[in-house]
Amino acid sequence: MATRVIGAAGLARDLGNWRTVGAEETAHRGRPAYLALAEGIRLLIHDGRAPLGVALPSERDLAATLGVSRTTITSTYALLREHGYLISRQGSRSTVALPPSVPSDGTRASRGILATIMQPEPTTVDLTYAAMTAPEGIENAYSDALQRLPTYLGTHGMDPVGMLALREAVARRYTARGLPTDPDQILITLGAQHGLRLLLNVLAAPAARVLIEHPTYPNAIEAIRDVGARPVPVPLLLENPSAGWDLDGVRSAARQTAATLAYLVPDFNNPTGMMLDGEGRAELAAIARETRMTIIVDESMVDLGLDPHTETMPPPVAVFGKGSEIVTIGSASKSFWGGLRVGWIRAGTSLITRLLGSRATVDLGTPVMDQLATVHLLEHADEALARRREQLRAQRAALLDALAGELPDWKVQPGAGGMSVWAQLPAPVSTALAATAPNHGVLLAAGPRFGVQGAFERFVRLPYTHREAELRLAVESIASAYAALTPRAAQPLDPLNLSVR
Repeated sequence: MATRVIGAAGLARDLGNWRTVGAEETAHRGRPAYLALAEGIRLLIHDGRAPLGVALPSERDLAATLGVSRTTITSTYALLREHGYLISRQGSRSTVALPPSVPSDGTRASRGILATIMQPEPTTVDLTYAAMTAPEGIENAYSDALQRLPTYLGTHGMDPVGMLALREAVARRYTARGLPTDPDQILITLGAQHGLRLLLNVLAAPAARVLIEHPTYPNAIEAIRDVGARPVPVPLLLENPSAGWDLDGVRSAARQTAATLAYLVPDFNNPTGMMLDGEGRAELAAIARETRMTIIVDESMVDLGLDPHTETMPPPVAVFGKGSEIVTIGSASKSFWGGLRVGWIRAGTSLITRLLGSRATVDLGTPVMDQLATVHLLEHADEALARRREQLRAQRAALLDALAGELPDWKVQPGAGGMSVWAQLPAPVSTALAATAPNHGVLLAAGPRFGVQGAFERFVRLPYTHREAELRLAVESIASAYAALTPRAAQPLDPLNLSVR
Protein backbone atom coordinates (compact mmCIF):
# COMPACT_ATOMS: atom_id res chain seq x y z
CA MET A 1 0.00 0.00 0.00
CA ALA A 2 1.28 3.47 -0.88
CA THR A 3 2.70 5.62 1.90
CA ARG A 4 0.39 8.33 3.14
CA VAL A 5 1.69 11.80 2.28
CA ILE A 6 1.13 15.15 4.00
CA GLY A 7 0.16 17.71 1.37
CA ALA A 8 2.39 20.74 0.95
CA ALA A 9 -0.54 23.12 1.44
CA GLY A 10 -1.64 21.37 4.64
CA LEU A 11 1.89 21.36 6.07
CA ALA A 12 2.32 25.05 5.24
CA ARG A 13 -0.97 25.83 7.00
CA ASP A 14 0.05 23.94 10.13
CA LEU A 15 3.49 25.57 10.18
CA GLY A 16 1.97 29.04 10.32
CA ASN A 17 4.61 31.75 10.76
CA TRP A 18 7.42 29.18 10.87
CA ARG A 19 10.22 31.73 10.41
CA THR A 20 9.73 32.90 14.02
CA VAL A 21 9.57 29.44 15.63
CA GLY A 22 12.08 29.31 18.45
CA ALA A 23 13.40 32.79 17.74
CA GLU A 24 12.76 33.97 21.27
CA GLU A 25 14.76 31.07 22.69
CA THR A 26 17.69 31.23 20.32
CA ALA A 27 17.71 35.00 19.76
CA HIS A 28 18.94 34.15 16.24
CA ARG A 29 16.65 36.30 14.18
CA GLY A 30 19.16 36.08 11.32
CA ARG A 31 19.42 32.29 11.48
CA PRO A 32 19.15 30.22 8.29
CA ALA A 33 15.68 29.61 6.92
CA TYR A 34 16.22 25.86 6.82
CA LEU A 35 16.89 25.78 10.58
CA ALA A 36 13.71 27.73 11.36
CA LEU A 37 11.73 25.43 9.08
CA ALA A 38 13.23 22.29 10.63
CA GLU A 39 12.31 23.52 14.11
CA GLY A 40 8.77 24.26 12.96
CA ILE A 41 8.33 20.76 11.51
CA ARG A 42 9.83 19.20 14.63
CA LEU A 43 7.27 20.94 16.82
CA LEU A 44 4.49 19.55 14.62
CA ILE A 45 5.92 16.04 15.09
CA HIS A 46 6.10 16.39 18.89
CA ASP A 47 2.55 17.75 19.01
CA GLY A 48 1.13 14.94 16.85
CA ARG A 49 0.28 17.32 14.02
CA ALA A 50 2.65 15.46 11.67
CA PRO A 51 1.82 11.80 12.42
CA LEU A 52 4.57 9.20 12.58
CA GLY A 53 5.02 7.08 9.47
CA VAL A 54 3.52 9.71 7.17
CA ALA A 55 5.66 11.08 4.34
CA LEU A 56 6.48 14.78 4.06
CA PRO A 57 5.80 16.58 0.77
CA SER A 58 8.35 16.40 -2.00
CA GLU A 59 11.11 19.00 -1.85
CA ARG A 60 9.85 20.59 -5.06
CA ASP A 61 6.24 20.90 -3.86
CA LEU A 62 7.10 22.28 -0.43
CA ALA A 63 9.59 24.78 -1.85
CA ALA A 64 6.98 26.12 -4.26
CA THR A 65 4.29 26.33 -1.56
CA LEU A 66 6.49 28.10 1.01
CA GLY A 67 8.20 30.33 -1.54
CA VAL A 68 11.72 29.23 -0.67
CA SER A 69 14.49 27.59 -2.65
CA ARG A 70 14.65 23.85 -3.08
CA THR A 71 18.08 23.97 -1.42
CA THR A 72 16.37 25.26 1.74
CA ILE A 73 14.02 22.27 1.80
CA THR A 74 16.86 19.84 1.07
CA SER A 75 18.84 21.26 4.01
CA THR A 76 15.75 21.15 6.25
CA TYR A 77 15.07 17.49 5.53
CA ALA A 78 18.76 16.62 5.96
CA LEU A 79 18.83 18.26 9.40
CA LEU A 80 15.66 16.43 10.46
CA ARG A 81 17.16 13.11 9.30
CA GLU A 82 20.33 13.83 11.25
CA HIS A 83 18.34 14.26 14.46
CA GLY A 84 16.11 11.23 13.89
CA TYR A 85 12.89 13.00 12.87
CA LEU A 86 12.87 11.60 9.33
CA ILE A 87 13.63 8.13 8.03
CA SER A 88 14.74 7.78 4.41
CA ARG A 89 14.72 4.59 2.39
CA GLN A 90 16.10 4.05 -1.07
CA GLY A 91 13.49 4.71 -3.71
CA SER A 92 10.79 6.02 -1.33
CA ARG A 93 9.81 9.24 0.42
CA SER A 94 11.16 10.34 3.78
CA THR A 95 8.72 9.48 6.57
CA VAL A 96 8.14 11.14 9.94
CA ALA A 97 9.75 9.48 12.97
CA LEU A 98 10.78 10.20 16.56
CA PRO A 99 14.40 9.93 17.72
CA PRO A 100 15.25 6.90 19.85
CA SER A 101 15.65 9.20 22.86
CA VAL A 102 11.89 9.84 22.91
CA PRO A 103 10.24 7.12 25.05
CA SER A 104 7.85 5.04 22.92
CA ASP A 105 7.81 1.42 21.86
CA GLY A 106 6.45 2.44 18.47
CA THR A 107 3.24 0.44 18.77
CA ARG A 108 1.40 1.63 21.84
CA ALA A 109 0.95 5.08 23.31
CA SER A 110 3.33 5.93 26.13
CA ARG A 111 1.73 5.59 29.53
CA GLY A 112 2.60 7.02 32.90
CA ILE A 113 3.01 3.74 34.80
CA LEU A 114 2.26 5.23 38.21
CA ALA A 115 -0.95 6.73 36.86
CA THR A 116 -2.22 3.32 35.76
CA ILE A 117 -1.22 1.01 38.63
CA MET A 118 -1.14 3.15 41.79
CA GLN A 119 -4.07 3.20 44.15
CA PRO A 120 -4.65 6.83 45.15
CA GLU A 121 -3.78 7.81 48.68
CA PRO A 122 -6.57 9.59 50.60
CA THR A 123 -5.00 13.00 49.88
CA THR A 124 -4.37 12.29 46.19
CA VAL A 125 -6.53 13.90 43.48
CA ASP A 126 -6.94 11.43 40.61
CA LEU A 127 -7.10 13.22 37.26
CA THR A 128 -6.54 10.10 35.17
CA TYR A 129 -10.27 9.72 34.55
CA ALA A 130 -12.98 12.05 33.27
CA ALA A 131 -16.17 10.94 35.01
CA MET A 132 -18.39 12.42 37.69
CA THR A 133 -20.00 11.03 40.80
CA ALA A 134 -23.60 9.92 40.64
CA PRO A 135 -26.10 12.79 40.29
CA GLU A 136 -28.91 13.63 42.62
CA GLY A 137 -31.85 11.34 41.89
CA ILE A 138 -29.96 8.21 40.90
CA GLU A 139 -31.58 6.40 43.84
CA ASN A 140 -35.00 7.30 42.47
CA ALA A 141 -34.06 5.76 39.13
CA TYR A 142 -33.21 2.44 40.77
CA SER A 143 -36.25 2.58 43.05
CA ASP A 144 -38.42 3.02 39.98
CA ALA A 145 -36.53 0.18 38.26
CA LEU A 146 -37.26 -2.07 41.23
CA GLN A 147 -40.96 -1.29 40.90
CA ARG A 148 -40.89 -2.23 37.20
CA LEU A 149 -38.80 -5.34 37.70
CA PRO A 150 -41.63 -7.86 38.46
CA THR A 151 -42.83 -7.53 34.85
CA TYR A 152 -39.56 -9.14 33.72
CA LEU A 153 -39.12 -11.80 36.41
CA GLY A 154 -41.19 -14.26 34.43
CA THR A 155 -38.63 -14.17 31.62
CA HIS A 156 -35.05 -15.51 31.46
CA GLY A 157 -33.81 -11.88 31.68
CA MET A 158 -31.28 -12.19 28.85
CA ASP A 159 -32.09 -10.02 25.83
CA PRO A 160 -29.07 -9.36 23.59
CA VAL A 161 -30.82 -6.59 21.65
CA GLY A 162 -32.05 -4.80 24.78
CA MET A 163 -35.49 -4.33 26.33
CA LEU A 164 -38.06 -2.61 24.14
CA ALA A 165 -38.85 0.14 26.67
CA LEU A 166 -35.24 1.37 26.63
CA ARG A 167 -34.84 1.06 22.86
CA GLU A 168 -38.01 3.13 22.46
CA ALA A 169 -36.69 5.78 24.87
CA VAL A 170 -33.37 6.03 23.02
CA ALA A 171 -35.13 6.14 19.64
CA ARG A 172 -37.36 9.00 20.86
CA ARG A 173 -34.29 11.04 21.85
CA TYR A 174 -32.75 10.61 18.41
CA THR A 175 -36.03 11.54 16.76
CA ALA A 176 -36.32 14.65 18.92
CA ARG A 177 -32.84 15.69 17.75
CA GLY A 178 -33.90 15.53 14.12
CA LEU A 179 -32.91 11.94 13.33
CA PRO A 180 -36.04 9.76 12.89
CA THR A 181 -35.24 6.45 14.51
CA ASP A 182 -37.10 3.18 14.96
CA PRO A 183 -36.47 0.98 18.04
CA ASP A 184 -35.35 -1.79 15.67
CA GLN A 185 -32.35 0.42 14.78
CA ILE A 186 -31.14 0.40 18.41
CA LEU A 187 -28.95 -2.21 20.11
CA ILE A 188 -28.43 -1.79 23.86
CA THR A 189 -24.85 -2.42 25.01
CA LEU A 190 -22.73 -2.43 28.17
CA GLY A 191 -21.61 1.15 27.53
CA ALA A 192 -20.13 2.97 24.55
CA GLN A 193 -16.80 1.14 24.78
CA HIS A 194 -18.58 -2.20 24.52
CA GLY A 195 -20.52 -0.88 21.54
CA LEU A 196 -17.32 0.22 19.81
CA ARG A 197 -15.73 -3.18 20.35
CA LEU A 198 -18.77 -4.96 18.91
CA LEU A 199 -18.64 -2.72 15.83
CA LEU A 200 -14.91 -3.27 15.37
CA ASN A 201 -15.38 -7.03 15.61
CA VAL A 202 -17.87 -6.89 12.75
CA LEU A 203 -16.56 -4.04 10.57
CA ALA A 204 -12.75 -4.06 10.96
CA ALA A 205 -10.96 -6.62 8.82
CA PRO A 206 -7.52 -7.85 9.94
CA ALA A 207 -4.87 -5.14 9.40
CA ALA A 208 -7.60 -2.67 8.38
CA ARG A 209 -6.87 1.03 8.59
CA VAL A 210 -9.16 2.94 10.95
CA LEU A 211 -9.04 6.75 10.81
CA ILE A 212 -9.03 8.50 14.18
CA GLU A 213 -8.83 12.08 15.36
CA HIS A 214 -5.51 12.99 16.90
CA PRO A 215 -5.77 13.32 19.88
CA THR A 216 -8.63 11.00 20.76
CA TYR A 217 -10.05 8.71 23.46
CA PRO A 218 -7.21 6.32 24.47
CA ASN A 219 -9.40 3.27 25.05
CA ALA A 220 -10.65 3.57 21.46
CA ILE A 221 -7.05 3.41 20.22
CA GLU A 222 -6.48 0.26 22.26
CA ALA A 223 -9.72 -1.32 21.03
CA ILE A 224 -8.71 -0.72 17.41
CA ARG A 225 -5.33 -2.32 17.99
CA ASP A 226 -6.80 -5.24 19.93
CA VAL A 227 -8.85 -6.38 16.92
CA GLY A 228 -5.74 -6.30 14.74
CA ALA A 229 -6.55 -3.02 12.98
CA ARG A 230 -4.26 -0.01 12.62
CA PRO A 231 -5.25 3.48 13.79
CA VAL A 232 -4.49 6.18 11.21
CA PRO A 233 -4.25 9.60 12.93
CA VAL A 234 -5.66 12.76 11.36
CA PRO A 235 -4.58 15.75 13.49
CA LEU A 236 -7.19 18.09 14.89
CA LEU A 237 -6.68 21.79 14.18
CA LEU A 238 -5.85 22.66 17.78
CA GLU A 239 -4.91 26.23 16.91
CA ASN A 240 -8.32 26.79 15.29
CA PRO A 241 -11.01 25.37 17.62
CA SER A 242 -13.80 26.97 15.56
CA ALA A 243 -12.87 24.62 12.72
CA GLY A 244 -11.34 21.79 14.72
CA TRP A 245 -11.53 18.97 12.22
CA ASP A 246 -9.24 18.88 9.19
CA LEU A 247 -11.84 17.49 6.81
CA ASP A 248 -9.52 17.78 3.83
CA GLY A 249 -7.08 15.71 5.85
CA VAL A 250 -9.79 13.12 6.59
CA ARG A 251 -10.64 12.87 2.89
CA SER A 252 -6.99 12.63 1.86
CA ALA A 253 -6.14 10.05 4.51
CA ALA A 254 -9.15 7.91 3.58
CA ARG A 255 -8.12 7.89 -0.06
CA GLN A 256 -4.41 7.35 0.51
CA THR A 257 -4.80 4.54 3.05
CA ALA A 258 -7.94 2.94 1.58
CA ALA A 259 -9.45 3.09 5.06
CA THR A 260 -12.92 1.56 5.21
CA LEU A 261 -13.64 2.63 8.79
CA ALA A 262 -13.26 5.72 10.99
CA TYR A 263 -13.86 6.45 14.67
CA LEU A 264 -14.64 10.11 15.43
CA VAL A 265 -15.99 12.12 18.39
CA PRO A 266 -17.52 15.29 16.86
CA ASP A 267 -19.60 16.06 19.95
CA PHE A 268 -17.00 17.42 22.42
CA ASN A 269 -13.94 15.44 21.48
CA ASN A 270 -12.19 13.70 24.34
CA PRO A 271 -9.75 15.22 25.38
CA THR A 272 -10.10 18.67 23.71
CA GLY A 273 -13.83 19.34 24.15
CA MET A 274 -14.10 20.65 20.58
CA MET A 275 -17.36 20.35 18.62
CA LEU A 276 -17.86 19.93 14.87
CA ASP A 277 -20.44 22.33 13.40
CA GLY A 278 -23.37 21.39 11.17
CA GLU A 279 -21.60 22.27 7.93
CA GLY A 280 -18.67 20.10 8.91
CA ARG A 281 -21.00 17.21 9.74
CA ALA A 282 -22.57 17.39 6.31
CA GLU A 283 -19.13 17.33 4.68
CA LEU A 284 -18.03 14.46 6.89
CA ALA A 285 -20.99 12.36 5.73
CA ALA A 286 -20.19 13.28 2.13
CA ILE A 287 -16.59 12.15 2.63
CA ALA A 288 -17.84 8.81 3.95
CA ARG A 289 -19.92 8.31 0.81
CA GLU A 290 -17.16 9.43 -1.55
CA THR A 291 -14.58 7.10 -0.04
CA ARG A 292 -16.98 4.24 0.80
CA MET A 293 -15.96 4.49 4.41
CA THR A 294 -18.12 3.73 7.46
CA ILE A 295 -17.81 6.32 10.22
CA ILE A 296 -18.45 5.32 13.83
CA VAL A 297 -19.60 8.50 15.58
CA ASP A 298 -19.18 8.44 19.37
CA GLU A 299 -21.81 10.64 21.04
CA SER A 300 -20.90 9.78 24.64
CA MET A 301 -20.45 13.49 25.49
CA VAL A 302 -23.35 14.86 23.43
CA ASP A 303 -25.37 16.01 26.47
CA LEU A 304 -22.50 18.05 27.92
CA GLY A 305 -22.43 21.26 25.88
CA LEU A 306 -21.26 24.05 28.20
CA ASP A 307 -20.80 27.17 26.05
CA PRO A 308 -23.77 29.38 25.07
CA HIS A 309 -23.69 28.39 21.39
CA THR A 310 -24.10 24.71 22.34
CA GLU A 311 -27.60 25.35 23.63
CA THR A 312 -28.69 24.73 20.04
CA MET A 313 -26.66 21.67 19.13
CA PRO A 314 -26.01 20.72 15.51
CA PRO A 315 -28.00 17.67 14.40
CA PRO A 316 -26.44 14.23 14.70
CA VAL A 317 -23.96 13.39 11.94
CA ALA A 318 -26.25 10.54 10.86
CA VAL A 319 -28.86 13.13 9.78
CA PHE A 320 -26.63 13.83 6.78
CA GLY A 321 -26.16 10.17 5.90
CA LYS A 322 -27.93 8.73 2.88
CA GLY A 323 -27.30 5.07 3.53
CA SER A 324 -25.42 3.03 6.08
CA GLU A 325 -22.23 5.13 6.09
CA ILE A 326 -22.81 6.62 9.58
CA VAL A 327 -23.14 4.44 12.67
CA THR A 328 -23.69 6.10 16.07
CA ILE A 329 -22.81 4.94 19.57
CA GLY A 330 -24.05 6.57 22.76
CA SER A 331 -23.93 6.07 26.49
CA ALA A 332 -25.60 6.94 29.78
CA SER A 333 -22.25 6.87 31.60
CA LYS A 334 -21.05 10.43 30.93
CA SER A 335 -24.51 12.01 31.04
CA PHE A 336 -25.54 10.37 34.29
CA TRP A 337 -23.10 8.02 36.04
CA GLY A 338 -20.10 5.90 35.10
CA GLY A 339 -21.36 3.06 37.28
CA LEU A 340 -24.40 2.78 35.02
CA ARG A 341 -22.96 0.50 32.34
CA VAL A 342 -25.55 1.13 29.65
CA GLY A 343 -24.91 2.29 26.10
CA TRP A 344 -26.35 1.82 22.64
CA ILE A 345 -25.64 1.54 18.95
CA ARG A 346 -27.83 3.18 16.31
CA ALA A 347 -27.45 1.51 12.92
CA GLY A 348 -29.38 -0.07 10.06
CA THR A 349 -31.31 -3.23 10.90
CA SER A 350 -29.01 -5.41 8.76
CA LEU A 351 -25.96 -4.30 10.78
CA ILE A 352 -27.88 -4.77 14.02
CA THR A 353 -28.49 -8.39 12.99
CA ARG A 354 -24.79 -8.92 12.29
CA LEU A 355 -23.88 -7.35 15.64
CA LEU A 356 -26.25 -9.67 17.48
CA GLY A 357 -24.56 -12.68 15.88
CA SER A 358 -21.18 -11.44 17.04
CA ARG A 359 -22.41 -10.47 20.52
CA ALA A 360 -23.56 -14.02 21.25
CA THR A 361 -19.89 -15.04 21.52
CA VAL A 362 -19.11 -12.26 24.02
CA ASP A 363 -22.09 -11.70 26.34
CA LEU A 364 -25.83 -12.34 26.51
CA GLY A 365 -27.19 -8.87 27.18
CA THR A 366 -27.25 -5.81 29.42
CA PRO A 367 -28.47 -6.17 33.05
CA VAL A 368 -32.22 -5.63 33.39
CA MET A 369 -32.04 -3.35 36.45
CA ASP A 370 -29.56 -1.00 34.77
CA GLN A 371 -31.72 -0.82 31.66
CA LEU A 372 -34.81 -0.01 33.70
CA ALA A 373 -32.95 2.66 35.67
CA THR A 374 -31.78 4.20 32.38
CA VAL A 375 -35.36 4.34 31.12
CA HIS A 376 -36.26 6.40 34.18
CA LEU A 377 -33.26 8.69 33.75
CA LEU A 378 -34.02 9.34 30.09
CA GLU A 379 -37.65 10.11 30.92
CA HIS A 380 -36.48 12.76 33.44
CA ALA A 381 -33.30 13.82 31.64
CA ASP A 382 -33.83 17.53 31.01
CA GLU A 383 -33.70 18.74 34.61
CA ALA A 384 -30.92 16.35 35.63
CA LEU A 385 -28.73 17.28 32.64
CA ALA A 386 -29.26 21.00 33.24
CA ARG A 387 -27.89 20.57 36.78
CA ARG A 388 -25.03 18.46 35.41
CA ARG A 389 -24.00 21.15 32.94
CA GLU A 390 -24.23 23.91 35.54
CA GLN A 391 -21.94 21.95 37.84
CA LEU A 392 -19.43 21.29 35.06
CA ARG A 393 -19.38 24.97 34.06
CA ALA A 394 -18.53 26.01 37.62
CA GLN A 395 -15.83 23.36 37.94
CA ARG A 396 -14.32 24.25 34.57
CA ALA A 397 -14.16 27.91 35.60
CA ALA A 398 -12.40 26.95 38.84
CA LEU A 399 -9.85 24.82 36.96
CA LEU A 400 -9.10 27.56 34.42
CA ASP A 401 -8.74 30.17 37.15
CA ALA A 402 -6.34 27.95 39.10
CA LEU A 403 -4.26 27.22 35.99
CA ALA A 404 -4.01 30.93 35.15
CA GLY A 405 -2.71 31.63 38.65
CA GLU A 406 -0.35 28.68 39.16
CA LEU A 407 0.81 27.87 35.61
CA PRO A 408 0.43 31.04 33.55
CA ASP A 409 2.85 29.87 30.85
CA TRP A 410 0.65 26.85 30.01
CA LYS A 411 -1.68 27.35 27.04
CA VAL A 412 -5.21 26.17 27.71
CA GLN A 413 -7.99 26.43 25.13
CA PRO A 414 -11.27 25.31 26.75
CA GLY A 415 -13.52 23.41 24.39
CA ALA A 416 -17.23 23.96 23.91
CA GLY A 417 -18.17 21.13 26.24
CA GLY A 418 -17.28 17.72 27.57
CA MET A 419 -15.38 17.03 30.77
CA SER A 420 -11.77 18.11 30.22
CA VAL A 421 -9.37 20.69 28.83
CA TRP A 422 -6.30 19.91 26.72
CA ALA A 423 -3.39 21.92 28.12
CA GLN A 424 -0.21 22.64 26.16
CA LEU A 425 3.02 22.69 28.16
CA PRO A 426 5.99 24.91 27.28
CA ALA A 427 8.20 21.81 26.94
CA PRO A 428 7.70 18.14 25.87
CA VAL A 429 7.67 16.73 29.41
CA SER A 430 4.18 15.26 29.76
CA THR A 431 5.32 11.72 30.57
CA ALA A 432 7.94 12.97 33.02
CA LEU A 433 5.33 15.16 34.68
CA ALA A 434 2.86 12.26 34.98
CA ALA A 435 5.60 10.13 36.58
CA THR A 436 6.51 12.86 39.08
CA ALA A 437 2.99 14.06 39.91
CA PRO A 438 1.99 11.22 42.33
CA ASN A 439 4.79 12.32 44.66
CA HIS A 440 3.04 15.70 44.84
CA GLY A 441 -0.49 14.41 45.45
CA VAL A 442 -2.03 14.20 41.99
CA LEU A 443 -2.36 11.49 39.32
CA LEU A 444 -2.22 12.51 35.65
CA ALA A 445 -2.78 10.84 32.31
CA ALA A 446 0.17 11.85 30.11
CA GLY A 447 -0.52 13.35 26.70
CA PRO A 448 0.87 10.39 24.70
CA ARG A 449 -1.98 8.22 25.99
CA PHE A 450 -4.30 10.18 23.70
CA GLY A 451 -2.26 9.66 20.55
CA VAL A 452 -0.16 7.11 18.73
CA GLN A 453 3.56 6.40 18.76
CA GLY A 454 4.64 8.89 21.39
CA ALA A 455 2.88 12.02 20.17
CA PHE A 456 1.60 14.80 22.48
CA GLU A 457 4.51 15.02 24.89
CA ARG A 458 3.72 18.74 25.12
CA PHE A 459 0.12 18.17 26.24
CA VAL A 460 -1.81 16.85 29.20
CA ARG A 461 -5.53 16.26 29.70
CA LEU A 462 -7.02 17.93 32.77
CA PRO A 463 -10.58 16.80 33.64
CA TYR A 464 -12.80 19.17 35.58
CA THR A 465 -15.00 16.45 37.05
CA HIS A 466 -13.88 16.95 40.66
CA ARG A 467 -15.22 19.46 43.17
CA GLU A 468 -13.80 22.98 42.90
CA ALA A 469 -11.66 22.71 46.03
CA GLU A 470 -10.13 19.46 44.79
CA LEU A 471 -9.39 20.99 41.39
CA ARG A 472 -7.56 23.93 42.94
CA LEU A 473 -5.56 21.54 45.12
CA ALA A 474 -4.78 19.42 42.07
CA VAL A 475 -3.44 22.41 40.12
CA GLU A 476 -1.25 23.44 43.06
CA SER A 477 0.11 19.88 43.10
CA ILE A 478 0.71 19.90 39.34
CA ALA A 479 2.57 23.21 39.61
CA SER A 480 4.73 21.75 42.37
CA ALA A 481 5.48 18.64 40.27
CA TYR A 482 6.27 20.75 37.21
CA ALA A 483 8.67 22.92 39.20
CA ALA A 484 10.38 19.77 40.49
CA LEU A 485 11.33 18.59 37.01
CA THR A 486 14.99 19.02 36.18
CA PRO A 487 15.83 22.40 34.65
CA ARG A 488 16.74 20.70 31.37
CA ALA A 489 13.45 18.77 31.23
CA ALA A 490 11.44 21.93 31.81
CA GLN A 491 13.16 23.84 29.02
CA PRO A 492 11.43 24.32 25.69
CA LEU A 493 12.69 22.16 22.82
CA ASP A 494 16.43 22.63 22.50
CA PRO A 495 17.44 24.24 19.21
CA LEU A 496 18.52 21.80 16.55
CA ASN A 497 22.31 21.59 16.37
CA LEU A 498 23.73 23.03 13.17
CA SER A 499 26.85 20.88 13.32
CA VAL A 500 26.88 17.54 11.51
CA ARG A 501 27.96 14.57 13.58
